[in-house]
Amino acid sequence: MAIELAEHALLPPLARRSIVEGHGHAGPVPMPRFDTLPAQLLEPGASFVTLKRSGELRGCRGLLEPIRPLAHDVWHNAWASAYDDPRFPPVGAGELSDLDIEVSLLSALERVLADTQERLLDSLEPGRHGVVLALGPRRATFLPQVWKSLPEPSRFLAELKSKAGIPQDYWSPDIEAWRYTTRSLGEPAPGTGD
Repeated sequence: MAIELAEHALLPPLARRSIVEGHGHAGPVPMPRFDTLPAQLLEPGASFVTLKRSGELRGCRGLLEPIRPLAHDVWHNAWASAYDDPRFPPVGAGELSDLDIEVSLLSALERVLADTQERLLDSLEPGRHGVVLALGPRRATFLPQVWKSLPEPSRFLAELKSKAGIPQDYWSPDIEAWRYTTRSLGEPAPGTGD
């Protein structure tokens, strides 16, 4: 799916609208009908929505595979990032105007066949690749942006294993891995001027 920058730029404001309109609701409110949205945003797409407040992570949720129209995916993931990320309490009304929003569009997942941890690490480009690890029912991902806080590849992988519930020093040929890239665009909190 080729999305132009101008079309992608519509997604962070859409995410913010979902968060604001969804405040106090048990799930995302129905997405308004947008007859003016470009057709590319109505094609299936996978996205993550990341929220930060004062530079600190405040929520991040998304889907790894395209199962619904991209605009709808962003709408749902924005609400989930604000109100259904199990790591954080729901965003409060007083925080709504303080949220920086980043929408990441995911490429298709690319399976990485690696029988050793070293081969997996050799297949990754720090800062470029997001990674999914799975072992049985345990599964976790780090977006490419996580390389900024974990630039050392072995540490990046150790933390991802921990997130998936896999011991950091464990490796098995049964661990499955995929890589992907993202195209991200952010919207700073209103009034910050960034």
